[in-house]
Amino acid sequence: MDIDAIDDAHAAAAFRRLVRHLRHRSDAENIDLMGLSGFCRNCLGDWLAEASGLDKAVAREAVYGMPQAEWKARHQGEATPEQLARMAESMKLNPTA
Repeated sequence: MDIDAIDDAHAAAAFRRLVRHLRHRSDAENIDLMGLSGFCRNCLGDWLAEASGLDKAVAREAVYGMPQAEWKARHQGEATPEQLARMAESMKLNPTA
């Protein structure tokens, strides 16, 4: 099935479920998400901003459930060199658009 053929209401419900899941799984750090999948909470917020016209900070807060800086202070540790290397390799696999 072509992803664009999915009804917007259903796609929005899936997006909201993903965001709720990521809010619950604060143990899954952005650096690890980037290393595995090439995207993280920031990406989702940025994509939401692009799609909606929201300010990037507002869109990221919608994804995090709080201001990004607050989430970072509560849940984000320092990235290890290994995590940074995994992220860099993963990012090479991302599409350019």
